[in-house]
Amino acid sequence: MKLGLKRDEVKLVDYSLEWNEEFQQTRKAIEEHTGLAAERIEHIGSTAIKDMPAKPIIDILVGVDNLKKVDESLLRDFSKVGFLRLKVERPEEKVLAKFTDDTYQEKTHFIHLVDYQKDLWNNLLFFRDYLNANEEVKHRYMKLKQEYINNTATGLNINDYTKYKEDFVKNIFSIRNNN
Repeated sequence: MKLGLKRDEVKLVDYSLEWNEEFQQTRKAIEEHTGLAAERIEHIGSTAIKDMPAKPIIDILVGVDNLKKVDESLLRDFSKVGFLRLKVERPEEKVLAKFTDDTYQEKTHFIHLVDYQKDLWNNLLFFRDYLNANEEVKHRYMKLKQEYINNTATGLNINDYTKYKEDFVKNIFSIRNNN
């Protein structure tokens, strides 16, 4: 299994059982170095959806009591596992990444640091679980992702790729929020 994408690279690879194994090892390392409990560290994103082609990056959801009060000591603890804070600005999350080497050109893992059991936490877990439980919906999502790759001959862009999927993702979130 090879993990990693360069900046702004978009590619999908076939599902691998090794993704879950890699997540489990990373979760254990995060627990050991941060003191966070296992139930606050979840595997999300397409690598967490059985049989889903995905970008070869492990997405990890980490829940904290108060995102606004995350301090430098926790970020240092994440760095002991190889995760560095990115300059990504999102109101409900802080993003960290792990790289293949110290050139910082190729990311292999992301941590999405969010408030534990709040809306974003719940939505991201619901999305993963909903697609794992609904074969037809999973197939539609797979087709949508492949459509972007097939219809964008040149200039694949991670931001455009994310926007292309945004309505689909928000529709799944709305299912949870309407229940």
